[in-house]
Amino acid sequence: MAFRITTPLWEKICHFASFPQTPVSLQQMILFGQNPSQGTLLKASEFLSEELPIRLAHRVKELSDLPQGLSEMPSIVRVKEWYAQSFEELVTFPPPKISPELSKVLHSAASLPLPVSIPNPSLHKLFPNSDDNSSMFLSPSSDIAGLKHHSMDDPPTSGRAMKTNGNGGKKMRIPMDRRYYYDPAETLDVAWPPEVYEYNKKFTKVLDAIKKRHDPTVTTVAGGVLEWKKKNRYKLIGSDVQRFLDRFYMSRIGIRFLIGQHIALNTLQPHPDYVGIICTRSRLHDIASEAIENARFVCEEHYGMFKAPPVQLICPRDLTFPYVPGHLSHILFELLKNSLRAIVERYGTEPSATQSTPG
Repeated sequence: MAFRITTPLWEKICHFASFPQTPVSLQQMILFGQNPSQGTLLKASEFLSEELPIRLAHRVKELSDLPQGLSEMPSIVRVKEWYAQSFEELVTFPPPKISPELSKVLHSAASLPLPVSIPNPSLHKLFPNSDDNSSMFLSPSSDIAGLKHHSMDDPPTSGRAMKTNGNGGKKMRIPMDRRYYYDPAETLDVAWPPEVYEYNKKFTKVLDAIKKRHDPTVTTVAGGVLEWKKKNRYKLIGSDVQRFLDRFYMSRIGIRFLIGQHIALNTLQPHPDYVGIICTRSRLHDIASEAIENARFVCEEHYGMFKAPPVQLICPRDLTFPYVPGHLSHILFELLKNSLRAIVERYGTEPSATQSTPG
């Protein structure tokens, strides 16, 4: 049975969309996820139960206001209904039942300083006229490469809630360090009741179902654009539609990162080099080498070449930094694949034409 967006649900979506999204940096997620207790995971669950509906609401609103009739395409409507259904599941999820004493411990102020989330300046160049673009993604920190696939919101000023949102509103939110991060040492001696374990388990299960529901989002949105082009007999898409696609896909990365990290913290066994899905010592040389090998293989298969153009890798073998290896591998693979395609289509498939081409 197809999901329907009722009038009360739409009003609630509009209400949540009036709040700003909260920036979360890679460094913050690493600090938060190290040796998490059930109390830490409960705090994360409470944060996501508030943050994810806001992000989902922003996307539902945007999908409803697309230019040139794009919002009316069946595939776009389907994606909007997925986001609305996930929003409803989160806002109706029952809160945990814990004693006042445990609640006081859980919501005590952070005793460790939370690093400030700094926006990626490149996003302001990509979306110079958008107030909401910087709040869609995770933002990098001053010390570690950005998780956020790059910045998400306007950076909060030390300890203050953010004041603006994509709709020009003035609604305030509780400071980040009071909602997402606190010193795990504060709860090391706390005996968390079975209700906390059960809540974390059920919430993780809901997030996993939401993540799977949105797996086909990229292809479905692409299908909606094709439907729109066919209906209007367009050969190319305009800059306004392209900007929407850029914003939407980057926002999707931020949402899936938060969900994936939370699921990993609750389900994966501890690993010395990993905090959830974040590898604290990602080895750039190895990741790049694998991406090069995969891109050259695809090039050889696609063009029927015996040997793809060579790629020279200049990188220290011992260079490591915190990141998600799968994300970095995918980024490098796509860049290399496009570069190899350009070289082959420019110089041809003969080995003599491509082997001497600088890369």
